[in-house]
Amino acid sequence: MKNIVRILDIQQVTHNVKCFKLEKPAGYHFLPGQATDVSINIPGMEEEVRPFTFTALVSEPYLEFTIKGYYDHEGVTNKLHQLKVGDELILADAWGAIEYKGPGYFIAGGAGITPFIAILRDLHQENKLAGNQLFFSNKTAADVIYEQELIDMLGDQAVFILSVENKEGYISGHLDEAFIKENMTDLNKEFYVCGPDQMVADINGHLEKLGVKADALVFEK
Repeated sequence: MKNIVRILDIQQVTHNVKCFKLEKPAGYHFLPGQATDVSINIPGMEEEVRPFTFTALVSEPYLEFTIKGYYDHEGVTNKLHQLKVGDELILADAWGAIEYKGPGYFIAGGAGITPFIAILRDLHQENKLAGNQLFFSNKTAADVIYEQELIDMLGDQAVFILSVENKEGYISGHLDEAFIKENMTDLNKEFYVCGPDQMVADINGHLEKLGVKADALVFEK
């Protein structure tokens, strides 16, 4: 089912990420971690569909997407970042395989943090964050989405890794097999993985090699 919704508010989150708050259609439902297919309601763009993850709490009276813009080409995210309050988007129904199954390790790369934002906000509201740890990889500190909120929710259980910058307070390096083996020692926990396709495949491969069971890997298939 297609829903046409107006943009209520737009906020800059990082140098290339914006948060869009939208009207919430009556009866519209999603689970934390789920996404939907989105297009822009202007002639010629209605069929240019892209998936984005909900980042607001389910209980909020609005919907929210936190979207990275890719300004080096004339793609959908670039056009989304040019929209203004009052412009319209077209949303399909919610879908997605990422949902919370119990305490574990959240492993995110770049904009792959977005499904975890909704899950962590929900757990924080319910006072159920204990036992969860976040490992969030970005190129530079300027790329980290919602850094302060993640720290406020998780404290020292939010670990930030930078792949191309050395900066105090962050770990320099990559989410490789050695890093996982050293930092994610409880292999009986759930492992939530989201990021670029190759990163997800690599991390899942490392985890399986270390003995994590396939049904403990939660990712968008």
